[in-house]
Amino acid sequence: MRALVVVGLLAVVALVFVVVAIVKDSQSGAGANGGCPEGWPLADVALRERKDVKLNVLNGTDRPGLAREVADEFRNRQFQVKKADDEKKQIDDVAVLRYGPKGVGSAHLLRAYFLNEAKTQFDVKRQDDTVDVVLGSGFQQLATTTEVNQSLGDLGSPTAPDGTCPMPVGR
Repeated sequence: MRALVVVGLLAVVALVFVVVAIVKDSQSGAGANGGCPEGWPLADVALRERKDVKLNVLNGTDRPGLAREVADEFRNRQFQVKKADDEKKQIDDVAVLRYGPKGVGSAHLLRAYFLNEAKTQFDVKRQDDTVDVVLGSGFQQLATTTEVNQSLGDLGSPTAPDGTCPMPVGR
């Protein structure tokens, strides 16, 4: 009988501590947008499905027709390819992904198609949700579905770039 009284008393004390912790919670404003400084842009960090990703494919190499070829590969994988064209300046990297706050989640997915070897160029002033994929001389081919899934696991979740805050879910 004495043991039941002690256990009951401990349960009541624990319940009081939980209620006090919830009522006195000083982090209630923290979260998706609670600590965002005034004027910082919101970055869309939701990981996009392929059908929702808009991109431009640009050829930054001396290989003719590469942008058109890779654009067709992206189309076959259900991406929304807006244009395929040549880049003015050649690059040595595998690829460069250029995007703004609305394209953070899309760029994150695209990085997996280059096995996280693509350089990223975030432009806080860019207003659209399209990602420019600039192919470089180091580009060989897009990753397979299995490689993309493994790369996404390695990359983890998209994060808001410096100087931005994550957009609240559902916006």
